[in-house]
Amino acid sequence: MVDWKYVLVGILPLVSALTWLGMLLAMFVVWESQGSPHYVSMEPNQRIAYISDIGAQELQPLFIAGACVTTIFLDLSFAAERWLRHSGRLAKNISSNEKRLSALSILFAVFGTAGLILLSIFDNVSHPDLHNGFLLLFIAGYVISAIFICAEYQRLGRKYRRLRILRTSFWVKLIFIIVEILLAAVFIGTSFTSHKNIAAVVEWIIALIFTFYVLTFFVDLLPASRSQRADFNMAMDQATNRATSRRERRDRSSARDRPMSQMSQMSQTTDASAAV
Repeated sequence: MVDWKYVLVGILPLVSALTWLGMLLAMFVVWESQGSPHYVSMEPNQRIAYISDIGAQELQPLFIAGACVTTIFLDLSFAAERWLRHSGRLAKNISSNEKRLSALSILFAVFGTAGLILLSIFDNVSHPDLHNGFLLLFIAGYVISAIFICAEYQRLGRKYRRLRILRTSFWVKLIFIIVEILLAAVFIGTSFTSHKNIAAVVEWIIALIFTFYVLTFFVDLLPASRSQRADFNMAMDQATNRATSRRERRDRSSARDRPMSQMSQMSQTTDASAAV
């Protein structure tokens, strides 16, 4: 049975991804339809415009609006996932470390949000240094956020072994991290070695891959729309039982080691007394 209240929550990342993709396509189509103009912010031998080159022109209002809607709805998706895990509609965080990782992922996503919104406002024509700094904040914020999410999902996947979606989401996000870091390195390297056309192509690819990363959260939130609370409770009981069993084994091991330690201390005391 589908709970439509949670379906609406799952639409949050879908709105974010479609807004971002629509903005990118609109900016590229307009630039192409105008005959691929050479903007003042472009290098003399640069033929392919950066996203920021187009966003600094008459389409800047679209760039700002798209950046705001994309990141705000993505951050709401992060908050919704935390709420759904807390309420039991998604696999619950059992340990405090998992909750800390979730909180850190949201925090760095907010940093990424600030970076994207501010870079769209402070364009690369009037504020090039600020723009580049906010671009770095945007990329670093969301990549670090993804790292914390991967760490959280890796722990959840080990505890909720019946929920394969956690392992799938972990691997997809891990691939995103690796690919984006590699592409970011290529982008920085080509940007500072005057290979502007290559850098521009890589920037468009990075932006498009970000769309698919956002869509992974639609898949993450989708199970909450179904009546699966019993399945999650069963999986949580199994995970809790495994954690309890591990603690009991450690306690038994400590209990066995304690008498041996006491005997060793008594032996050392006896030897010392005999020596005196």
